[in-house]
Amino acid sequence: MKIYFKSHRKSIAAVLLLSGILFTSCENNEDLSIAPETTVSDKDIFKTPARIEGLVNGIYKAFKGASLYGGRILLYQDQRGEDFINITANNFTGYESWNNSYSSGSNDINNLWSAAYTSINNANILIEGLAVNQGVITEQKAKEYIAEAKLVRALAYYSLIINFGQPYNKDAGASKGVPLRLKAETGAANNDLARSSVAEIYTQILKDLNEAEAGLPQSYTSADLNTTRAHVSTAIAAKTRVYLSMNNWAKVIEEAVKLAPQTQAPFSTTASDVKHALQSDITVIFSSNYATTESIFSIPMSSLDSYTGQSSIAYIYNTNLEYYLNPTGILGDAQWRTADKRRDLTRTVSGKQYFKKFAKPSPFLDYIPVIRYSEVLLNYAEAAAKTGNLTLAANLLTAVHQRSDAGYTFAASITSDQTQLIDAIWKERRIELLGEGFRGPDLLRNLQTLPSKGDNKLQTPAVLVSDANYIFPPANTELAANKLY
Repeated sequence: MKIYFKSHRKSIAAVLLLSGILFTSCENNEDLSIAPETTVSDKDIFKTPARIEGLVNGIYKAFKGASLYGGRILLYQDQRGEDFINITANNFTGYESWNNSYSSGSNDINNLWSAAYTSINNANILIEGLAVNQGVITEQKAKEYIAEAKLVRALAYYSLIINFGQPYNKDAGASKGVPLRLKAETGAANNDLARSSVAEIYTQILKDLNEAEAGLPQSYTSADLNTTRAHVSTAIAAKTRVYLSMNNWAKVIEEAVKLAPQTQAPFSTTASDVKHALQSDITVIFSSNYATTESIFSIPMSSLDSYTGQSSIAYIYNTNLEYYLNPTGILGDAQWRTADKRRDLTRTVSGKQYFKKFAKPSPFLDYIPVIRYSEVLLNYAEAAAKTGNLTLAANLLTAVHQRSDAGYTFAASITSDQTQLIDAIWKERRIELLGEGFRGPDLLRNLQTLPSKGDNKLQTPAVLVSDANYIFPPANTELAANKLY
């Protein structure tokens, strides 16, 4: 994690404030147009509403780190599966994840660890600071800001635990997880902290998400802000993902029904201000409108604040063409027909299919999806199938699939058989959520082997649940700083 030394405390406040100024989700909101301040001491950082706004923006900015939800974490997670084939063997563009060969010294490991804990620490600083600096902003605004911080903290911890901790379903979370840091760290005094269990991390994640749901606003003043800042639906949708990782089907259903109360298509949200629904054309949400109601939470990019070169997932996939789609992976499955609109999110180069959900040229202004409504429906479908409601599960699955392939019908032999229906839902996740960071986590939560893959140039063997490299190793930076890890 990033360590803040006491001798640098004055610069910490300035960095946190300035890091929020460029976060582009706020660029169209007058309340968040904060003039840059280059010298702000810690004792003054919570003294004006504008500076507090800057800290809130800084939390999102940290969460947008290149190795976190600036995009590359999606790459790390997807490359653990079998749907992409690596061409370059470049350690700087995710090859070690594809090859399951990470070490504690790997750049990806240390950068991901640092980005996640920086997001967490920024959230902790805001939460603690607002508690002791009351009256500067309204009580309601403080409640909303704290809820935003808890939402980001929860997602950052979820990103850590699914990568660096054993799957919850392996032993009901009894394994050691990661250090649970809930205090603002501005010095090295508290570096030494033992790991909490996987279950304890999940408990904190869900506590944060429940409290976020209670404190977040229903909506903002624009569609872009509804997509790029946390609101009530963001917390609910995130809980469906977390509970799915725990095989807690009843809780997945309890949360999902808040966003999809219907039992058959068209599914949409009715109770909250933001009416989430599937868009008629999936290509729109990856090309011309990043702020539809399907995009529950996304990370924005702008010409003033985007990633280029190897820091950009769009560069790796679509510009430099470092991975192609495995013809024997989901690309070759009969459930993904050539008539499917999602085929338009791939392109052919020299006889190989490449992934182009992130297709903007440099400066790579594609928004990075964190949570989409289609994921919520598929989470719901899986939980419904697992609990025996096959009709509802089939309706949810069909709604997602027919949005992109209206002529496709799932055979009755599939929709009436629990095992086959769940298998179809898992395939649908691979089609619908391809390249959005789900394949690796889905394999791990289901305690499945990481499959072998490759071509005649590069190969990587399967990884068993019992193998040490089934999860990511801890970062060297943490091992060096934390004697209790």
